[in-house]
Amino acid sequence: MLVTVRPLPLPDPGTPPLTGPGAFLWWLARRQWGILLVAVLLGMIGFLCQAVMPYVLGRALDEGLDAGFGPVLLGWAAVMLGIGLVQVGSAALGHRYDIENWLRSAFTTSQLVGDTVARSGHTITEELPTGEVVSAVASDALRVGEVYAIAARFAGSLVAYAVVAGIMLSTSLRLGLVVALGLPVVAGILAFLVKPLQQRQAAQREASGRLTTLGADTVSGLRILRGIGGEKVFTDRYRAQSQTVRETGVRVATTQSYLDGLQVLLPGLFVALVLYLGAHAAVAGDISPGQLVAFYGYAAFLSWPLQIATQTLQITTRAHVAAKKLVKVLSVVPATGATPGTASAPPAGSVLVDDASGVELHPGRVVALVSVDPDESARIATRMGRFDDVAEAGTPVHLGGVRLADLDKDAVRERIVVAEATPHLFSGVLGEEIDVRGGNLEAELLRAIMVADAHDVLDSVPDGLAGDLPEKGRSLSGGQRQRVALARAILTDPEILVLVEPTSAVDAHTEARIAERLAEVRRGRTTLVVTASPLVLDHVDDVLFVEDGRVVTHGTHRELLHRPLDAHQGEEAARYRAAVGRSMDEAPAAADPEDDHPTPGSDELADASKGVS
Repeated sequence: MLVTVRPLPLPDPGTPPLTGPGAFLWWLARRQWGILLVAVLLGMIGFLCQAVMPYVLGRALDEGLDAGFGPVLLGWAAVMLGIGLVQVGSAALGHRYDIENWLRSAFTTSQLVGDTVARSGHTITEELPTGEVVSAVASDALRVGEVYAIAARFAGSLVAYAVVAGIMLSTSLRLGLVVALGLPVVAGILAFLVKPLQQRQAAQREASGRLTTLGADTVSGLRILRGIGGEKVFTDRYRAQSQTVRETGVRVATTQSYLDGLQVLLPGLFVALVLYLGAHAAVAGDISPGQLVAFYGYAAFLSWPLQIATQTLQITTRAHVAAKKLVKVLSVVPATGATPGTASAPPAGSVLVDDASGVELHPGRVVALVSVDPDESARIATRMGRFDDVAEAGTPVHLGGVRLADLDKDAVRERIVVAEATPHLFSGVLGEEIDVRGGNLEAELLRAIMVADAHDVLDSVPDGLAGDLPEKGRSLSGGQRQRVALARAILTDPEILVLVEPTSAVDAHTEARIAERLAEVRRGRTTLVVTASPLVLDHVDDVLFVEDGRVVTHGTHRELLHRPLDAHQGEEAARYRAAVGRSMDEAPAAADPEDDHPTPGSDELADASKGVS
């Protein structure tokens, strides 16, 4: 029986129950029941072949002693050969399905964790340390997969044990009882070590997760640590936690060594007992020489199912610990709901309004958002992209009069794209990293790269658009990563584009080119740019100035710069000039207020480089 194996990753990993580790493991088994069933059947066939082999060998030996070398003995030899071939075939094919079960369950689990992390936003870092999430993929998912890899051998060993016990009881009641009852006693003795082993494995898992978290936090803050001289403090902490992990690992290894030693000792003593009793029975004439050989073969063979049963118990114990951690990760509630929207989508060209701040984005206008506190304006911008339903419950954002929280999240993501200040790049082909929605022609990719002034990225990446980027774009500079992220955002061509500090990591000359091209390419498309850079502000249709979370004044950049101090909004204009790094005295004397798109002069470029937020 063969089943079609679907390629990984799965299009839909499914929705697992999160009531407990047992429910999660059973759900995974049901998700791959087809290949799991095939593996179990092949495992049973392979173990049955091993189980009947001592019986066939004993019959062949007795027949040979009675009739000598002849057709009967050759017939039994042929039977043994056939059984051996079936065993080899089932073992080879079964191993393939064992590995498939392991990979499918492990990668399905990893995929679930990845989807949870992608959907959860910032909430996962608030609820769980980084090490827990990393270990869930790097360790726990693989531990869970081991259960399904050994399931076939465990089921086969149970069937083989039942068959062998039946054959031995029908041949010699005393020896049959010794074998049938002795092995469960040995297994029970070994099981006493499983609970302390589980406890020590759980402790090691906790210590390892904390170590991973500490390492990730240290690496991410290494530059700051060097600046404040804190490297030694964190090095000492990491060293201490490493020793804790080592000590817990030694405790696990100690218990494991006892278990491994008893797995060899107890079955060995059991085989010696069976051989002793069988030899006495053979001398007394109760069993034949062939039956004695068969009983020895059974006793030796049954130590293998015993080891598999013990190994299965250990693996299941580790998987239970891992599944418990995985359920904890998968239970993180996403920052934005995944349920379908309850309201109909408003028509294209609707106004996007943030009630709390008073920011309104009218269709077709390129607007800038400026605040004395850059974090304040960034919070408003990200709120307008619906990043956190819980935190934004009291500060609703409406699109065409409909709350964003009531719309389908996928529709919101399609119509509103927010590019945050810190660019996130992933490993992969550069062209695919930029064209995240797919379907764009190479000319369109190059146009977006031109707008973001990122031609130098094509030169620095071997094979250009077809070249590979490492994880997080580490081969690129900070400015290059920011410009690649900007090109990516531009290429999505959404109805509403929100850019948070898109030029903060570039020099003034590059920023001037980007500002002019960005305004041109988004002309007629609703756009919000969070920035305090005069070079960018000079090219937008309107500037909204925010204080204490509310829009206090607006106008073009030039209007706000030249608004008289005694005007109604003169004080707000003065604070605006301070926010963008200018004062009335520093404003270029030759500036023409009627010129919407002046070419920046050298003095203005110098001032702009100081005013970049």
